[in-house]
This record gives sequence, structure tokens and C-alpha cells, in this order.
Amino acid sequence: MTSELTVRHEAPARRFLVRLPLGEGLLLYSFADAKTLDLEHTFVPPNARGAGVGATLAKAALDFARENGYRVIPSCSFIQTYLVQHPEYGDLEAP
Repeated sequence: MTSELTVRHEAPARRFLVRLPLGEGLLLYSFADAKTLDLEHTFVPPNARGAGVGATLAKAALDFARENGYRVIPSCSFIQTYLVQHPEYGDLEAP
């Protein structure tokens, strides 16, 4: 499923979004300060869990942070786990 997913960054709503046949996958964030994103919550509809939607959202958010010079606070437990499994993003985590 992940190869066909398109993530849209909706900056005014502070979210990353994937439209799915039966709902939406979301990663919500806020700004802890001018250079730090707090990745607060990831949601994937039950019918799409386990198909890589959450990982696709996490990667999009972390790539966005890296490309724009942000650090991240992984408040969301899914993001915490993703960072453990993908140490290449470890440098983005705020102290």
C-alpha cells in the first residue's frame, strides 16, 4: 500500500494527511518553538493499520523537519517507536 500513498502537508492545519479509500491517515503537530516541531499524534483508520500508512506519515514529517532545519519532540508513541527503528532520524530529536 505505501508505494501508492501520497502525503499532503497541510501547514495551516499543522498536519500531514494521507487520503485512503475508507478514511484519512493523519499526523498532527504543533510548534514547541520557532525551530522545534512537536509530533503529537498519528492516526490511521483501523482498516488500514499494518499497511505502512503510519510509517509513510512519519517519514514525511521527519523529512520535512530535516529539510527545513527543525528539531522534533516525539510526543506521539508511534513516532517514538519509529525513531528507535529508524536511527537515521535520531539527530532530529530535540534534547
